[in-house]
Amino acid sequence: MPIPGVAAGLRSLRGASGASRRATCTFFPRSTASTSSSWDAAPPTSHRGSRGARPVGIDLSENQLATARALQDAHHLHFPLIQCSAEAVPLADASFDLAISEYGAAIWCDPYRWIPEAARLLRPGGRLIFLGSAALLVLTMTDSDAEGPAGTTLRRDYFGMHRFEWDDDESVEFHLNHGDWIRLLRGSGFEIEDLVELRPSADAKTRYPFVTLEWARRWPSEEVWVARLDRLPNHE
Repeated sequence: MPIPGVAAGLRSLRGASGASRRATCTFFPRSTASTSSSWDAAPPTSHRGSRGARPVGIDLSENQLATARALQDAHHLHFPLIQCSAEAVPLADASFDLAISEYGAAIWCDPYRWIPEAARLLRPGGRLIFLGSAALLVLTMTDSDAEGPAGTTLRRDYFGMHRFEWDDDESVEFHLNHGDWIRLLRGSGFEIEDLVELRPSADAKTRYPFVTLEWARRWPSEEVWVARLDRLPNHE
């Protein structure tokens, strides 16, 4: 398994599909046995769909949607797929109970646009869960894979974290520091329930060059935010 425990990892997804990957989303509508929303089309959606939810998958990349359709056919599990950005989803307010992003929108969409959009789409009490690269990893990563994995030197500023570009890739990523994440989530109407900083097991394996097992055992390379919509956001 890759070092990032729940996902393939920051640069693996970026290398697989480039900038188009940055606007992905999957949703589960209201009035179902399980209702939720996620910004990474197929895997979490398929799992929940098989357990009685009615998912809606969203991705800006046609290639990603084609993969999702192939998986739907393979598993005989079909649900709507919409091609659009997670920053502007053509669906009604308060339509979903859960929003999930495993990389996808979590790092390729501007958080100051997709977090308020998630709040708009969720009903009060709905939950948002998203997985992305840990802030400390982003600060210590090299500018390209050719320079080696993340080290122990801070290479970037913590204050002002937002938009990031890499020397060996044309895509743009978005990462915030923890304080800015807290202020953005609370300002959008969310109550933060948890921040899970993932640590791989001692025998974990990876084929990705940007972080080593030894590094990820000492410091978090990924983090999962869990938040619940406590109140309706202010759209003024």
